[in-house]
Amino acid sequence: MGKIKAAITGIEGYVPDYILTNKELETMVDTNDEWIVSRTGIKERRILKGKDKGTSVIGAKAVEGLLKKTNIDAKEIDLIICATATPDMIFPSTACIIADKVGATNAFAYDLMAACSGFLYALSTGSKFIETGAYKRVVVVGADKMSSIINYEDRATCIIFGDGGGAVMLEPCTNGLGVQDSILKSDGSGSEFLHMKAGGSAKPASYATIDSKEHFVWQDGQTVFKAAVTSMADVSEEIMKNNNLCSNDIAWLVPHQANQRIIDATARRMGVGNEKVMVNIEKYGNTTSGTIPLCLWEWEDQLKKGDNLILAAFGGGFTWGSIYLKWAYDSNK
Repeated sequence: MGKIKAAITGIEGYVPDYILTNKELETMVDTNDEWIVSRTGIKERRILKGKDKGTSVIGAKAVEGLLKKTNIDAKEIDLIICATATPDMIFPSTACIIADKVGATNAFAYDLMAACSGFLYALSTGSKFIETGAYKRVVVVGADKMSSIINYEDRATCIIFGDGGGAVMLEPCTNGLGVQDSILKSDGSGSEFLHMKAGGSAKPASYATIDSKEHFVWQDGQTVFKAAVTSMADVSEEIMKNNNLCSNDIAWLVPHQANQRIIDATARRMGVGNEKVMVNIEKYGNTTSGTIPLCLWEWEDQLKKGDNLILAAFGGGFTWGSIYLKWAYDSNK
């Protein structure tokens, strides 16, 4: 029997129904469709509407669909990890709420926060529980309701983000497929350039922080852009070298959907043509922890058993990383 690896055996995504187009944004803030598309590649994004609806709604929808697709009972799940930057509340964890909503009564659950790199961090973490033999079925969720922390008077950020997410099932395999390698990095000095100023223990909510609009995403766009281009490209190239992969070996690059120009730069560095790059930023914008699982979900029917995939992301922290995995099933059958 070969070494145990964690294989993705199912994927499901979920996006809310409401579509916020660039045209509608033009009525809310000083911007226009041409300006947005030329700088980001985004044409529209999804928004979760409704009273008291948080990220757990997105996560639970994705997990319910995943369980139905894989024909697995919720009670058979051992662990749920939810990567999110927008938890329903500070505590309990959104993962616990998702577990309750889907009936995963035998699973323990917790959240993991690494901003836009969160899904990669969670996928790598979940794979270790499988590789050790501790658990047989781990669900990794990447989901965010970014509209809850976006200032729709700030044209630098409101054009970028949307709501959505997805979930994958991890199970053990011994045939050489599944997660092969991961490189995860962080640099806390980057917190100066991308953060939410208030709402944490260092600066709790007050009338002053609310009046100052400090409970929204803030970023130094140029600094973040430059760091993202360099970091995503570097780590993707590094994981290829570490595993003796050339561009011809790669079936798909699955990049975080932050900006079309960042995606293009990463693909060029890897020597991968556009036909091998998953891109849906034009429809969903940046859903933070949700972008990579949403890509896998939309491209599932094009994936083939044994395909080499490189996943790459960059986010606030700064955090960034790459995962190399071999797809474990023929999705078009």
